[in-house]
Amino acid sequence: MKRYGIAFRLAALILSCAFVILAAIVAYNYAYSRTIILRQSETNSRHLAQETASRIDSVLLSVQKVANNIAYSLEDATLSREDILNLNKRVIANNPEIFGMAIAFEPYTQEPERLYFAPYHFRSGGRIAFTMLGSPDYRYFYMDWYQLPKELEQAVWTEPYNDQGGGGVVMATYAVPFYRNQDGKKTFAGVVTADISLEWLQDMLEEIRIFDTGFAFLLSRHGTFIAHPNRKLIMNHTFFSMAEEMEAPEFRQVGRDMIAGKSAFVRIDENVFGNERYLFHTGLEYGGWSLGVLFPRAEMLAEVHRLSNVMVLIGLVGFALLALVIIYIARRITRPLSELSRSALEIASGNLDLMLPKVHTNDEVGDLAGSFRVMKESLKEYIANLTTTTAAKERIESELRIARDIQMGILPKLFPAFPDRTEFEVFASIEPAKEVGGDLYDFFFVDETHFCFLVGDVSGKGVPAAFFMAVTKTLLKVVAEKGLDPGQILSKVNADLAAENDSCMFVTLFLAIIDIETGETRYANAGHNPPIHLPCGGEPRWVAPLGEPVAGVMEGMEYSTRTMTMAPGDILFIYTDGVTEAMNPEQALYSEERLLRTVAEASQRFAPTLVKTVNDSVAAFARGAEPSDDITMLAMQFCGKCDK
Repeated sequence: MKRYGIAFRLAALILSCAFVILAAIVAYNYAYSRTIILRQSETNSRHLAQETASRIDSVLLSVQKVANNIAYSLEDATLSREDILNLNKRVIANNPEIFGMAIAFEPYTQEPERLYFAPYHFRSGGRIAFTMLGSPDYRYFYMDWYQLPKELEQAVWTEPYNDQGGGGVVMATYAVPFYRNQDGKKTFAGVVTADISLEWLQDMLEEIRIFDTGFAFLLSRHGTFIAHPNRKLIMNHTFFSMAEEMEAPEFRQVGRDMIAGKSAFVRIDENVFGNERYLFHTGLEYGGWSLGVLFPRAEMLAEVHRLSNVMVLIGLVGFALLALVIIYIARRITRPLSELSRSALEIASGNLDLMLPKVHTNDEVGDLAGSFRVMKESLKEYIANLTTTTAAKERIESELRIARDIQMGILPKLFPAFPDRTEFEVFASIEPAKEVGGDLYDFFFVDETHFCFLVGDVSGKGVPAAFFMAVTKTLLKVVAEKGLDPGQILSKVNADLAAENDSCMFVTLFLAIIDIETGETRYANAGHNPPIHLPCGGEPRWVAPLGEPVAGVMEGMEYSTRTMTMAPGDILFIYTDGVTEAMNPEQALYSEERLLRTVAEASQRFAPTLVKTVNDSVAAFARGAEPSDDITMLAMQFCGKCDK
């Protein structure tokens, strides 16, 4: 790894902080300026869109008023054909915003002998032209502009359309139904239409300039483009078809909001138009149309970028000057430290007689030089002491390793222990908490048909517990081989241990002797944890404690013997408190309840498997926490005598 000096790191740290501060200032300025520009752009686009919408609405409103007034006038049934024609022509002449107007009567209403009567005046070539609508190819009373107001009984704006039977241009129509009294009843008589050409809307929106490439567009109530800078889209595409072509499904929601008449300022992702843009849309009060103002983000934030670039340039120049000053100061400060560092390296290599450089500054560097002198002298003394201490420690560790090997050597650990005996299966394990521990287990034949097995736990840990454990195990085996009952064995061992036990150490013991032919099991308990009896095919249960004290404390204690009979397949599981008192990193205990549940849920009821299952459960619960006590388990499974 490349080495960097203090001067370099000091300069790097200060300059890094300065760079972070500079970057934060530039970023904040950019973010704040961008927020202001976005807010102003939203406000400006809102005002522009609302102003444009108001201009369009004012035209539409005036058209509506004219058409409503004409419809009201036509309720007079005395109007002649000439009156109707003159009225229609005068309205066109006096209202330049109206492209054309039709007064379409119900068949045979105005003139009983005529199916069609719909005079239509419209603008053409700077004059007012006239045509009479209605023919087998153009039955106007089937058209939307006629049917919608008739059926809805109210005035409506139609969707923009290409009028082929009247004015021959793209237009939108405001249609108003009118009625006449016939035999005292209000009867539908026809429809007055006022057409507006969409050309003036296109011209109006083309005059709107938003930055360099921004533009405005107009949608019908169904999302069709009425006005757009790209004239190929007008009346040929909808907002939704454009979203489909651009493969931008999220654009559809914007279209739904627009045709719903909502007002919003939204961001359009760059994957739609190739660059990020913003859109403000608002609904018109009349016609059900919606106006949109679209402008690119890059143009909107161009001034912010220029300002940020200037700030970055100024900051970099200042940063370079600051770097030169800091590097100069850092080198002056760290030069004495470099000399001390070289001296420390010499001392570390073993040269404790080296003359340290003289430092005359009365600051931390001077204090450090003094500390180095003290350290050099202390190192000489420490090395001498360390040599002696290390040798003693290595000797103790070696002796502990030997003691552990000896302790583990006196415990039976070859399994299966009796491969030629099918009447039972025994399995045990031990994990000392330290190099040596105080738990013990043992099993052996007392005679041909009686098998003794036991588990014990000596108080304390370490070397004293290991010695006491070895003595206890030896005494138990010697006494048990005399053929005594378990209670008598514990009584005898207790007397031997308690004699001259100045250290007041004690041991808990559970000892049992099983007749491997009948399954009769006699047992005694000297203050040990109650074992678990796991019947073959049944639920596990505790072997009730006898309430008798630990062994090795008081002479003259008499221990009783209890008897139980194990059926073929039954298991007697014996353990030390290192199992139930195992703790996890949260200091929670494994507990007797968890042990009983683990034994009950064991998938295979076989002595070695049961010990392994419990051991794995304890390890999983502890999650690597250091054990506080030895963990010892023994499982004795009675299989029964096979008749040959």
